[in-house]
Amino acid sequence: MSLKSKVEAGIKDAMRAKDQDALRALRALKSLILLEATKGGASDELSPDEELKLLTKAAKQRREAAEIYQTQGREDLWAKEEAELAVIEQFLPKQLTDEDVEERLREIIARVGATGPSDMGKVMGVATKELAGQAEGRTISTLVKKLLA
Repeated sequence: MSLKSKVEAGIKDAMRAKDQDALRALRALKSLILLEATKGGASDELSPDEELKLLTKAAKQRREAAEIYQTQGREDLWAKEEAELAVIEQFLPKQLTDEDVEERLREIIARVGATGPSDMGKVMGVATKELAGQAEGRTISTLVKKLLA
């Protein structure tokens, strides 16, 4: 079942349940999917990689907005962003813990043959592809720097 189908089914369920937060998040996702699918003469269906990038981007936007609202003391807007983030995260693969990410990065570093900070680019290229959707880029970058130092 494609992401678009799952989101459309989720919209129907949210409408039946009168869940405004879920409905808002799912409609935003559907909009992103439609924009991406029709962009530049692309085909109607998104590949799983494109779907994952789209979900990751949407989750990151919600997370960053929530942080801003929290620092500004806007609890009402923060709560909305957090609710939308929870809905989006249902479609993302299970997130790895920092320990799991570090373990996977150690394997990647050994496989690539990285020896120091100058090899960070090689490690990041492989790591971002292999850990896409399972860990944030910021977390991966921080751990790679720590491991290569």
